[in-house]
Amino acid sequence: MRYVSTRGEAPALTFAEAMLTGLARDGGLYVPETVPQMPAEEIAALAGLPYEEVAFRVMRPFTGDSFSDDELRQAIAAAYAGFGHAARAPLVQLGSGHFLCELFHGPTLAFKDFAMQLIGQLFQIALARSGDRVTIVGATSGDTGSAAIEAFRGLANVDVFILFPHGRVSEVQRRQMTTPAEANVHALALDGDFDDCQAKLKDMFNDFAFRDAVGLAGVNSINWARVLAQVVYYFTAAVALGAPHRAVDVTVPTGNFGDIFAGYIARRMGLPLGRLVVATNQNDILHRCLTTGRYETEGVTPSISPSMDIQVSSNFERALFDAYGRDGRAVAQLMGELKATGGFTVSQGALQTLREVFGSGRVSEDETRATIRDTLAATGELLCPHSAVGVCVANAHIRPEAPMVTLATAHPAKFPDAVEAATGIRPALPARMADLFDRPERVTRVPNDLAALEALVHERRTA
Repeated sequence: MRYVSTRGEAPALTFAEAMLTGLARDGGLYVPETVPQMPAEEIAALAGLPYEEVAFRVMRPFTGDSFSDDELRQAIAAAYAGFGHAARAPLVQLGSGHFLCELFHGPTLAFKDFAMQLIGQLFQIALARSGDRVTIVGATSGDTGSAAIEAFRGLANVDVFILFPHGRVSEVQRRQMTTPAEANVHALALDGDFDDCQAKLKDMFNDFAFRDAVGLAGVNSINWARVLAQVVYYFTAAVALGAPHRAVDVTVPTGNFGDIFAGYIARRMGLPLGRLVVATNQNDILHRCLTTGRYETEGVTPSISPSMDIQVSSNFERALFDAYGRDGRAVAQLMGELKATGGFTVSQGALQTLREVFGSGRVSEDETRATIRDTLAATGELLCPHSAVGVCVANAHIRPEAPMVTLATAHPAKFPDAVEAATGIRPALPARMADLFDRPERVTRVPNDLAALEALVHERRTA
């Protein structure tokens, strides 16, 4: 199994190489050269299996010779042992034909744990084998950073630096990043928004002298291993609802497009997913693009669903790569236009290809609050604002011929102010996090300046 860049110039890599590399040296994102197929009888055989066994069967064809069967099984078992629900990603019925897939039972209460806990285990195996040391730099709109820190805190051979937008994450999200005491963890509050954090991360990867000097590695959703780990819960949810014997639709609260792209990969593997519906808040660049064909940044508007406050959805490049017939030069041209002018127009043929798979919808702040309130009243399920965006959009896309699954991406206690404002109920943190607000914080305020960031990483990493 080999991995190629969406921009067509970087060398093909193995799974482990692509995982440790993150962003390709031509600025592109790695995708599998071919997508392995899972026949209908193999999909049907997943019914009733433990989540860990499904994860092994779904991911194994993508890992090639990078990890043995025993190594992969051990990594999967360790990754999910700390989850707070035996099903790992349980389904809850919201109404007729509408189901919620709860992805917030991991150690940091967000869907990012499914991928990040596994990557932490796989990095450990690969680095122990090679003896190398890496510097992980990540950008987060809230949940990726805490999940990465939780996965890599205290590990040998890894330094972790997480950039988050100062003042634009919830207090729980911030404290999950700033309270770990391990010396290899560094929380950096950047003056700017998430897109600024993400841009600086990409600039570091494209500064090859810096990249090579510090052994830079990335765990943002640009990392293919992140996407692969998220493919698994599409299989467990769809099979529980009758796949492969009937199609299942999925709605995904979407910021950086990684989670919904995992659904696209599951569909390419043969899982009968009907529509993949992109749910956005008012930072709706993806909805506008799928509606009009024009991908154009308009600036980020802060919202009560801050993890979706994104205008440059990095993983959309992966979808464009397939929509343009895997023409790396065409994708590189589009990304060049985006950097130079702030936008590009998707060709009619590529747009039609995207629309055959992806639907979309946009939700206002008032609609988000109403969905939190109304869902609680009707079902007893308390939603975080991001999950509420998904549920609101899903309600408009439910079809009688297919059950709809909405991905619940975070625990409501990560956003207590927004949930309390909508319902009058202040959700409590799980017992294992009850002292979060009493723990001392360690955080460094940093300017939106590449040279200053690189100097700080050089200074604080372990040589």
